[in-house]
Amino acid sequence: MPRTATVAEAADRVSRTCALVDDASRLRFVSGTRREALERLGIARVRDLLLHVPRRYLDFTNVTQVARADVGSDATVVVTVDRVRLKRPRPRMQIVEVDALDDTGVIQATFFRQPWIADQLKPGDVVALSGKVTFNYGFKQMKAPFYEVLSSAGEQSGYARVLPVHPVGEGVTASWMRRIVAAALEDMGDVCDPLPPALVAKRQLMTLARALRAVHFPSSLPEAGVARRRLAYDELLCLQLALLTRQRIDLAGVQPFVHVTSGPHMAALLEALPFSLTDEQRHAADQILADMAAPHVMNRLLLGDVGTGKTAVAAVAMAAVADTKTQAAVMAPTSVLARQYAEKLGPLLDAAGITWAHLDGATPASERQAITEGVSSGSVCVMFGTTAILSEDLTFSQLSLVVIDEQHRFGVNQRVALRAKGVGADLLTMTATPIPRTLALSLYGDVDCSRITKRPVAGAGVSTKAIAPDSLDVAYGAIRDAVGAGHQAYVVCPLVDESDDGSELDDVPEASRSTSTRLRSAVHTAQELSQTVFPDLSIGLLTGPMSASEKDDVMGRFREGQIDVLVSTTVIEVGVDVPNATVMLVHDADRFGLATLHQLRGRVGRGDWPGLVYLSCAAKKGSPARQRLDALERTSDGFELAELDLRLRHEGEVLGYRQHGGVSLSISDLSEDADLVEWAHEDARAIAEGDPSLSDASHRPLALEVRDRFGIYFEEVERG
Repeated sequence: MPRTATVAEAADRVSRTCALVDDASRLRFVSGTRREALERLGIARVRDLLLHVPRRYLDFTNVTQVARADVGSDATVVVTVDRVRLKRPRPRMQIVEVDALDDTGVIQATFFRQPWIADQLKPGDVVALSGKVTFNYGFKQMKAPFYEVLSSAGEQSGYARVLPVHPVGEGVTASWMRRIVAAALEDMGDVCDPLPPALVAKRQLMTLARALRAVHFPSSLPEAGVARRRLAYDELLCLQLALLTRQRIDLAGVQPFVHVTSGPHMAALLEALPFSLTDEQRHAADQILADMAAPHVMNRLLLGDVGTGKTAVAAVAMAAVADTKTQAAVMAPTSVLARQYAEKLGPLLDAAGITWAHLDGATPASERQAITEGVSSGSVCVMFGTTAILSEDLTFSQLSLVVIDEQHRFGVNQRVALRAKGVGADLLTMTATPIPRTLALSLYGDVDCSRITKRPVAGAGVSTKAIAPDSLDVAYGAIRDAVGAGHQAYVVCPLVDESDDGSELDDVPEASRSTSTRLRSAVHTAQELSQTVFPDLSIGLLTGPMSASEKDDVMGRFREGQIDVLVSTTVIEVGVDVPNATVMLVHDADRFGLATLHQLRGRVGRGDWPGLVYLSCAAKKGSPARQRLDALERTSDGFELAELDLRLRHEGEVLGYRQHGGVSLSISDLSEDADLVEWAHEDARAIAEGDPSLSDASHRPLALEVRDRFGIYFEEVERG
């Protein structure tokens, strides 16, 4: 029978738990420059340090000799430094080469752009090197290995069997980080567990105190993995509960709309559709209409790959609004997409007897006044627009449905401002960005999801080819052939002009890019094409900084065939529909995520003619950058690519939501922890249904944990 803690022991544990929010400077060895170094790593409190988990481990149970270190595999060796050289092969390039040996052979460690290592390692030092073993110039080598200086070759036995390697930065070394964490665990590690015991038992999790010790100083690699999963589950559960709690706060006291879903406008719209809804579209529409007819506020995300017909499903929801004699607002991220919505859905709404209007930054003042009056009086049922809809002079008579396309492209305040125009309005968000299920559950844990995976009209299809920059003539030839056959083409660049530093790019980690440093700009490329490559063709330019009227003019001329080749940035990524465009060239393709590239190529092959996409990339075959582009060559399944993108990049980078005030996950890995995501989603829903305010005594510690980890969500509500 387990021993019951004494009152003094329990009080001490509570005291340590409360101290988790204290400044990290109260910990041993943390002061002065070392405190500043920790702050640069995002470690400001005791909790931050305890959750600063190792990024890898050195397994000293598997130390091998140099002669037995397999080429092509990861290995850890303990060797003696023989020689250290600092080389400068070219300006701003510094390489440190370390020759080291043991009784069986010699190995060379190479460090790039880390000249200080030449001062830290001296001949005679005994070091542990850990990394991938390669073979060049007659020697086994390790490039940029992790290293640890030991006082002697026998010191490895004095370490824990598994040595943690924490993320560190200037001002704090790996050994100092271990010392600080060890002291913190000794002084503060015996904390209360915020999870209810029944939940810990149900999921067979470690207790929090044990997990903190095991993740930092495990006795084995499997134990480290089990400990990390416990901490990852906590992070995911708290995020899910934060989302659900925010939804409860946001909707407290709100009177929902109960929409009519089978009226004359609905019948007329379905009759006006030039096609019958597919089974997936019908199922998604039924889910949306059921939510709209229910006595609660709808909060639904419609996920659909390129060309799957989300627009038609949204039109069905708008018909329900018309039959309810209320209003709908549709907000798109760009003026091009907003106008396209109006042009595609306008005729359908007209045929169904549903009034509508379009508003963006380029709308003339006189027309704008008429629109605002129509919206205010209720004579305009559906309002299409950009963030211009958020202007104070636009007030709705009775807004009951808000549709937001590509929600992650809007800031929190913008989304809140639109919903504030119709208190109690149902919310339908849509995205053509394929999102893995685990990511959808994590980012949208408070949202019901509908998915459409199949295209109602397959189109002629798209072929994708990765090419080197010196093979651009192949792409240019395809563009000329397409224009000669009466079609059109896109050329996409990562930068707007030469002054653009690329800081706003939705790019990929350094390791997954090519080594090319000079990125193509749309302005320069348009000039080059019109002057030298295609002087006889009509070249257009479309970029984000252009005014709404300029964008509309360019897109109008492109749709009408007056422009042969449209040079643009990723402003065409979403929604642009010109079936006559059949060829696309993407410059510096390695600077974009897989989801973005998949969206871009969805602009061609939309009609009766097959599309051809060339992805220009300077990376060599077999490199991480080319492997990503090879995946695009292999498959056109957006959700398969999204799963791959999630494995390659951090979850926040896939959607770019970190740029808009989102919270990034620091411990969990949505690619590897799919089961934990499902558990957290299921458990959070069950907890919130039984105790929505987390006021039960068994949930109060968890409520504090949620607030402490993801308080930004509540701050957003309070600001809104």
